[in-house]
Amino acid sequence: MSDTPTTTPGRNVVVVGTQWGDEGKGKVVDWLTDHAQGVVRFQGGHNAGHTLVIKGHKTALQLVPSGIMREGVACYVGNGVVVDPSHLIGEIARLEAAGVDVRSRLFLSESCPLILPTHVATDAAREARRENVGSGKIGTTGKGIGPAYEDKVARRALRLQDLKHPDRLPARVAELVERTNAELASLGAPPLQAAPIVDGALRAAEQLLPMLADVGYRLHHAHRAGANLLFEGAQGTLLDIDHGTYPYVTSSNCVAGNAAAGSGVGPQMLHYVLGITKAYTTRVGGGPFPTELPIDQPGGVGHHLSTVGQERGTVTGRARRCGWLDAAALKRSVIINGISGLCVTKLDVLDGLREIQVCVGYRLDGRTLDILPLDADEIAACEPVYETLPGWADSTAGLTSWEQLPAPARRYLERVQALIGAPIDMVSTGPDRAHTILLRHPFRA
Repeated sequence: MSDTPTTTPGRNVVVVGTQWGDEGKGKVVDWLTDHAQGVVRFQGGHNAGHTLVIKGHKTALQLVPSGIMREGVACYVGNGVVVDPSHLIGEIARLEAAGVDVRSRLFLSESCPLILPTHVATDAAREARRENVGSGKIGTTGKGIGPAYEDKVARRALRLQDLKHPDRLPARVAELVERTNAELASLGAPPLQAAPIVDGALRAAEQLLPMLADVGYRLHHAHRAGANLLFEGAQGTLLDIDHGTYPYVTSSNCVAGNAAAGSGVGPQMLHYVLGITKAYTTRVGGGPFPTELPIDQPGGVGHHLSTVGQERGTVTGRARRCGWLDAAALKRSVIINGISGLCVTKLDVLDGLREIQVCVGYRLDGRTLDILPLDADEIAACEPVYETLPGWADSTAGLTSWEQLPAPARRYLERVQALIGAPIDMVSTGPDRAHTILLRHPFRA
């Protein structure tokens, strides 16, 4: 490939969640791919669930980038993603059964660490031990994500590129199994055998090796040749391993800055950061949640958000915890990610509420804070300070222009915008591609 650009370089957008995940990133990424030639996953694994609804048909993706549902869009899995080979192969098969062309458009970084049965077994045994001793479950998805990242950092991980060397696999796997079995024994869990893991890896290699690529190099040249690229984050900012509510976090960096490191390109290639936030707040798993409301009381706001919003995890099926929008937490996310603009999703879930509250800060130990603290214990001790705004009776579902929104809904969004110090550039009013209000296009801003 020549390094001399033959046309104007493309414009690139990073999409990140600004809450605890499940903000609706998949729908927004899918909508934006109308203006993109490539979509890139740069962190996480199949613990992420992106649900797309296209002309009433629902598709759930976990490892394959959301751009796969747009014909002709190239999809890249960057080096920052941990890959479970069997899951990826199954996901590809389901998409192909639905008539989606995957293999000619999916490029996998050969530097991606592998998730093996050793990681899944370790994940499950550790969570069971936490529950048994009463130390509090982290609330992992049980997919082996954390242990896989541990092996990466410890420099003992197998990567996709290792599938190119079947002669080395048995010894490498045996070493991982020996280490894993020592820990499993200490946790009272049964041991694993190396042979089935090696066999599974060899079978996976036959299907995955043709899709291996030098992803960073491809992205660099696609950009210089004029392609617009969309970097698709998984989970959310408040689950980031460094900046989230530690230890109730995921095992990767979910923030915009990792789009460069997790895909193999320079930060100068990232031009606009779109933060996705629900019009309220949800969380799956353990950890502090200042604005949480009870979801099991019929007639209550929490129950309304849970049922009307159909708040269950795409991957786990667990009921999501629900609460009012936390603008003080959003302000933290805006700073961490360098948000250029926000997309507010699920606005229609607030339809019919007489009043809507927004958390504008917290009371903590006699102090008043206007931004989310960094310490999870302090967050758990925070008492939210609310501002009350009028609700609206008219439906916002499916609306496609700002002027169509009820006046109280517009005032609500304008107030949120003022509180967090970032513009709202998009509003999602339903799950389908068409249910979108555009104020400023990220690829044209």
